[in-house]
Amino acid sequence: MSEEQEGAAAAPLQLDIVGIMAALPHRYPLLLVDRVVSLVAGERIHAIKAVSMNEQFFQGHFPGRPIMPGVLQIEALAQAAGVLAVETLGLAGTGKLVYFMAIEEAKFRTPVMPGCLLDLHVEFTQKRARVCKFAGKAMLEGKIATECSFTAMIADS
Repeated sequence: MSEEQEGAAAAPLQLDIVGIMAALPHRYPLLLVDRVVSLVAGERIHAIKAVSMNEQFFQGHFPGRPIMPGVLQIEALAQAAGVLAVETLGLAGTGKLVYFMAIEEAKFRTPVMPGCLLDLHVEFTQKRARVCKFAGKAMLEGKIATECSFTAMIADS
């Protein structure tokens, strides 16, 4: 294989919202990944969540001081991991789903407010046919907002 072909084969995948919706069963208001900047199958994903004041959870969390709930930040990381798993394992259209199983070592470092672009960085730490483990970081302008390790299971829908 030539260097040119190798470079083309190694190019990270990018997905718009249509590609994300093809990979995930989630829909508004619980679809928390807006764009995939880069995805290297079997390794890692960098996705974006554009945090808008129009998010339903801001009505009650908290009036006068809107902050994205930490559990939804972790859900956004899990959805990014779901896209990574679907693309890596070729699960699109198979009837298989990626189910969240466990969260470990979650840390919340910076509040996430409307107007932020939340950078979601997730990588595989273990990959098996039915269970995968991930490490994730949600970043705001290069600083860690949230980080955790989590486990997901591949199962029939």
